[in-house]
Amino acid sequence: MTLHFVLEGALVGVAVGSIYALIALGFALLYKSTKILNLAHGEMVLFGGYLAIALTRSLDLPVWMAFALAVAGTLAAAAALGFVVERGIMRPLYGQSLLSVIIVTLALGYIIRGLMVGLWGGDTRQFPPVVPTGVVRFGDLIVPRVGIYSAAVALALLVGFSLFFRYSLVGIAMRAAANEQLTASTLGVSLKRVFAYAWAFAAIAASFGGILLGLWLGVNFALDYVGLKALAAVILGGLDSIPGAILGGFLIGMLENILGAYIDANVTAFGVSLHGFKEITPFVVILLVLLIKPYGLFGTEHIERL
Repeated sequence: MTLHFVLEGALVGVAVGSIYALIALGFALLYKSTKILNLAHGEMVLFGGYLAIALTRSLDLPVWMAFALAVAGTLAAAAALGFVVERGIMRPLYGQSLLSVIIVTLALGYIIRGLMVGLWGGDTRQFPPVVPTGVVRFGDLIVPRVGIYSAAVALALLVGFSLFFRYSLVGIAMRAAANEQLTASTLGVSLKRVFAYAWAFAAIAASFGGILLGLWLGVNFALDYVGLKALAAVILGGLDSIPGAILGGFLIGMLENILGAYIDANVTAFGVSLHGFKEITPFVVILLVLLIKPYGLFGTEHIERL
């Protein structure tokens, strides 16, 4: 593995990892606030990508204006979807068994995916030329230009979300409920409102991730697969650690584009090249983390005394 290969893989890994981190942020925020593992989070990514590209192409406006309005409309729709899901589907399930909640989110994901593919088909759809194409060179290193723009936007959003949760009244209430629900409730924090906000913000983060990935890779029904990679990032960082989820997103992106890409290109087993290992790298990480450190790098370790 040459230094050039590692550096180039690291640059691309940071770019795609920033998007994974954004999606993982929503995943971890929702789990930390509500203790719900949302297996429909990947379909929220799909929702954002499909809706944004459909709105962009339907507006008879200059491409930048159409894209900006499409992004605004998509994020508003994502927030509304999060509220509707929380109020109409998840709220009656609070206090039910964990298995029941997980099955409901899994069913919800299949419904969203079916609706998206039914409305817009399964073929890969491309955004109009919103971002300049080509590559950016850092000496001998090459990075897709769209990756640089996507990473910059994702990083800005991560900073914006962090500032919002730290300084806004809604963010402070959400952090209080995430840390200790009973104490926050006795101090006047409405847990029902916090749960609704958590679903809305998680949907916004996932949808924005879908838009950024759509600009880079195009949009098709396999985009929800990225939600599972975000789950790998969350498990690596710790399910109840938002900073850990963000770091996990970057680590997954880098491992995928360094270790996974190297094995794809250079390693054989029983005389057969291991093409496709890059795609399963995040899930190998999930397996190893659960075997070695089940609570992730920064997750809270729960000790039960008998």
